[in-house]
Amino acid sequence: MGNDDLIRERFAKLSVHLNERQRRLTAAVDAALLGYGGVTRIARPSGLSRHAIHKGLRELEGEELLPGRVRREGGGRKKLSEKLPRVREELQSLVDPSSRGDPMSPLRWSCKSTRQLSAALGERGYQVSHPVVGRLLKELGYSLQANVKTLEGGQHADRDAQFRYINQQVADFFKAGQPVISVDTKKKELIGRYRNNGKEYQPRGRPEEVKVHDFIDPKEGKAIPYGVYDVGQNVGWVNVGCDHDTAAFAVESIRRWWNAMGTQLYPAARILLICADGGGSNGYRVRLWKTELQSLSTQLGMEITVCHLPPGTSKWNKIEHRLFSHISMNWRGRPLVSHEVVVELITATTTKTGLRIKAELDKGTYPIKIKVTKEQMANINLVPHSFHGEWNYTIKPGTGSAGNL
Repeated sequence: MGNDDLIRERFAKLSVHLNERQRRLTAAVDAALLGYGGVTRIARPSGLSRHAIHKGLRELEGEELLPGRVRREGGGRKKLSEKLPRVREELQSLVDPSSRGDPMSPLRWSCKSTRQLSAALGERGYQVSHPVVGRLLKELGYSLQANVKTLEGGQHADRDAQFRYINQQVADFFKAGQPVISVDTKKKELIGRYRNNGKEYQPRGRPEEVKVHDFIDPKEGKAIPYGVYDVGQNVGWVNVGCDHDTAAFAVESIRRWWNAMGTQLYPAARILLICADGGGSNGYRVRLWKTELQSLSTQLGMEITVCHLPPGTSKWNKIEHRLFSHISMNWRGRPLVSHEVVVELITATTTKTGLRIKAELDKGTYPIKIKVTKEQMANINLVPHSFHGEWNYTIKPGTGSAGNL
């Protein structure tokens, strides 16, 4: 091993235990012992600059530092706050949400990455590297964050009052032993070997292979799961359609739930409470929804009360987090290769709280764009409630004059 290698190894072992001053003093002692040319010989293998070693020699000759200091006061690289006193304010003006809305902002139409922020600061005369930008952002209290779904659009003035009304209706129905269901259509699912979000255990290195592009196969189509969740019994029914998500399909799903489960659970039922979203196939403005409910009410000989969630609050529907979320978790990472697979995966969904779900494939056709006439609407035996009759109403068997729709 040569002298340079010995010096390099020596400094490598010592440097982790020495501070900046101790390292240059050690190198200076070695350089002084070597005599002429010692600074050059020590600088290369030690990794210290000639300037640092000469500084160490001066300190050995008597140049003193204040106790506890490694450098003389004012030495070393200047702090960024001293070199660029306004860099923090400039950076904050770039990332602040209100300023980003300014059409003149350089980041108005671009992502706020640290590299782009660094470039934008450079255009303003502040040469700052992107790692330093990241450190400054952290010091200013910024962090990488995703969007959060919290905004619900225009909030109706009676939103909270409607929720209280629904809760009271549910409590009254429970007290009377009458059925309460929450209904909605789950997101349509492509049928075939398409990617499904989530992960599932597979043999290592053998993931389930699916298609690269999600182009719908006309032969297979989509699965349209319409769910009915029995709030009191914690059981669910899902009617998996193959055609269109219409109001006729929605009411047919409720009919199938009643014939398969409702009659057994509620043999003495006189009235049914349906909690539904304000839009979609079961929306409060959908005429076909009300005419189909009239047919169901007459067929069953039972009153049907409907309470719609106020606009923009579909995520509050109990079926979303009591039924649909568990179905999605059960089939995560699995391609839905056929309607039968969809039905089986839904039926196999369970929870620790005892949720039970039955599912059935509905191969019926449900035409779209069916017009409901004023005469048909007039024959609906609908009684609007005193509080927001457009959201809360009861449909009775038979025909009669409709209320204010």
